[in-house]
Amino acid sequence: MSDKRTVLVTGALRGIGRECCIQLAQDGFEVVINYRGANVGKAETLKKEIESIGGSASLIKFDISNREECRQALEAYLEANGSFWGVVLNAGICRDNVFVAMDDDDWDSVLRTNLDGFYNVLHPVMMAMCKQRKGRVVVLSSVSGVMGNRGQVNYSASKAGLIGAAKALALEVASRNITVNAVAPGVIETDMIEGLPLEEVQKMIPMKRLGKPEDIAAAVSFLLSENAGYITRQVISVNGGLQ
Repeated sequence: MSDKRTVLVTGALRGIGRECCIQLAQDGFEVVINYRGANVGKAETLKKEIESIGGSASLIKFDISNREECRQALEAYLEANGSFWGVVLNAGICRDNVFVAMDDDDWDSVLRTNLDGFYNVLHPVMMAMCKQRKGRVVVLSSVSGVMGNRGQVNYSASKAGLIGAAKALALEVASRNITVNAVAPGVIETDMIEGLPLEEVQKMIPMKRLGKPEDIAAAVSFLLSENAGYITRQVISVNGGLQ
């Protein structure tokens, strides 16, 4: 059993995931940076950036859509290092299209990554977290999972499914002093919003601006903190008032 506040962040190399790693390191967590095969250079760069600001980071390679790869990598990590304090399930993809034009791969790849990733990552680590009787899980959903969004039936389904999974898991592990919450970002300045009519989008947001990855990272870091120990089974929308 480890007393370190070590947090695994999936999909850690860009956008929200990258900012979460930096914020968590600044807040005193030891960050475990998840990356996929060809991205080791970017992962090493992020690790060095975290270390340059006085933080601590290590790397772990797996693709969240590959169940066996997740299991092998995570079981090896647990054997060597003990349980995580927290897990941030951030990795995800989108394949947007109107439903009638959506092909099988558009649907399968999004569900396999975004929703199956919940099981693939958390199932290997949850027993160890239960045995240590403490921990935090934060799942990145989306405004699309709360409201639905045209052109994103697959993405909305996967992100809504994550909310249901997080709420159910929260019930199962609450007695073990483990919290499970979802954060639902609105429209955030990352490469996932390329091609959107941003001026029109901003008019729909009461705060009249897009969110920044830092806005999401701050909420995630708080939910991982000791101060959030009585918050569980919640969906925290970080969206500038978008309804």
